[in-house]
Amino acid sequence: MPCNQFGSQEPGSEKEIQNFCRVNCGVTFPMFSKINVNGDDTHPLYRYLKSEQPGILGTEAIKWNFTKFLVDREGKVVERFGSSTKPKELEEKIEALLK
Repeated sequence: MPCNQFGSQEPGSEKEIQNFCRVNCGVTFPMFSKINVNGDDTHPLYRYLKSEQPGILGTEAIKWNFTKFLVDREGKVVERFGSSTKPKELEEKIEALLK
């Protein structure tokens, strides 16, 4: 879900962002619309994710791009990870939830 709330990293239109991701990253899947993850216009999904798994010291705000949430099959938010956590590092946790 593209978001322009972090250093103006996603200033383009949704079409421009999709094209960039397709050309530069080989993205072939449909992408979500551009949203806000903080502030008064926070997307309802992120309002839910943040309330279920607050960050460090109980803060809900997303501090930087690529914050990740692990959600189980029933929609329970299991864990929250900072932007420095690499997706590969979550592989075992994801596989465990898929069993």
